[in-house]
Amino acid sequence: MGRYSSSSTGFQFDWDWSITPAIKVIVIACAAVLLAQELSRVLFHAPGWNFWLLYLGLVPAYVVHGFIWQPFTYLFLHDGIWHLLINMFVLWMFGRDVERAWGAKRFYIYYFVCGIGAGLINVIVKIIMDPNAAGPALVPTIGASGAIFGVLLAAALLFPHQRVLLIPFPVAIPMWVFVFIMGVIEFFGTLGMGSDNVSHICHLGGMLVGYLYLRRGSYLYAYRNRYSDWKRRRLMSRFEVYKRRHRNEPPRPPDDNWVN
Repeated sequence: MGRYSSSSTGFQFDWDWSITPAIKVIVIACAAVLLAQELSRVLFHAPGWNFWLLYLGLVPAYVVHGFIWQPFTYLFLHDGIWHLLINMFVLWMFGRDVERAWGAKRFYIYYFVCGIGAGLINVIVKIIMDPNAAGPALVPTIGASGAIFGVLLAAALLFPHQRVLLIPFPVAIPMWVFVFIMGVIEFFGTLGMGSDNVSHICHLGGMLVGYLYLRRGSYLYAYRNRYSDWKRRRLMSRFEVYKRRHRNEPPRPPDDNWVN
């Protein structure tokens, strides 16, 4: 996938290879953790690798029994170099403009809100599906994809008409169409849960949490306006009652104590 940017001469491919500060930190952190994972596998074999999966990956049955750090730590773990490269490439490709628009601090907050929220949704769904913790609730989930799908949604909302080139196909589509298609694919992926090793629930969860987070202001304004409308109707109703009660009373005499 690539990006097109608009210009006076039409659409041109974006050859900007720069990396923004927050994304650079996330990439370095994930790469360092993967290096530690691989060293553990080399030195301690399967037990060394499983330590990372079971204690720092996202295992729903463990989370509900006290491993409350896992919805955060699972974001830094990856299942090999290709898993890491693909995730970080997508984050870099679509997250740079989001970070430039928001700044590093807001980007960090949004990234981890989406990632942690996606992890919690994954835990809830898996526990409901497997309340006895005999199957899906014991399967660890790792990777930054939940947070990255939230970033994709933010990119679609901020830059809906930016063109995305579908490599190797010579087709460029608007950002919002691309993200919509990705969401549809992930939705149908959840219908076949267990048939692959991809956590489609986390992907959809990241998009859902990102949407709710970005729309939180409009929801709060709506509730505030409803409350204000209710107060105004209540005051008007009281005023109407007051007028009816005092409609037939004679007017009060002028106040002799007034001064000019």
